[in-house]
Amino acid sequence: MTQSETVGTDAGTARITWHPATKKARFVLAVSHGAGGGIEARDLQALAAALPAHGVTVALVEQPWRVAGKKLAPAPKTLDTGWRGIWPALEKKGLPVISGGRSAGARVACRTAVELGAAAVLALSFPLHPPGKPEKSRADELLGAGVPTLVVQGGNDPFGKPAEFPEGTYELVEIPYGDHGFAVPKRADIGQDEAVKRITDGVTRWTGMLDG
Repeated sequence: MTQSETVGTDAGTARITWHPATKKARFVLAVSHGAGGGIEARDLQALAAALPAHGVTVALVEQPWRVAGKKLAPAPKTLDTGWRGIWPALEKKGLPVISGGRSAGARVACRTAVELGAAAVLALSFPLHPPGKPEKSRADELLGAGVPTLVVQGGNDPFGKPAEFPEGTYELVEIPYGDHGFAVPKRADIGQDEAVKRITDGVTRWTGMLDG
């Protein structure tokens, strides 16, 4: 049974939609959206549907700018402020919290993981660089997460293809043909449902190996 709650932060009011674990919960997985969309993203919805059966409570987090109905995300510093503000609500369950997000949300999770005491980081479609500008790398954010990290990346993501990622201690699951939103073209060897299943299977396997 999903539940929604609003949380006041120094960046405005955020919203958490809870998808409780259907068996003994080991973790809370908190995931937020990117700069151009909300929690209706296909990967976030798929995780919220799949992970509760594996002992993971999923918290879909809407940053204050989305709750306020704004079209453009604020500066990274403000996103970090919003994420810090929702953290106490995530910890109330008394479980280790995996900090996650897609795109800009993944960057927030990486930047704040150690400070907030996250058990791990899930980075969906990590924007390694702006499209067409590989020299503007954000690899330091990913490599500096400081906790066990899983990157799930589309094979054709213009913000960074899997082969472009630097060596590091994180794990990377590639979704073949996937773009930044994990959409796969009709000509691909795998269909959209299979692509999404590879996301949820990869995250399920990884959370199962983490120490809860």
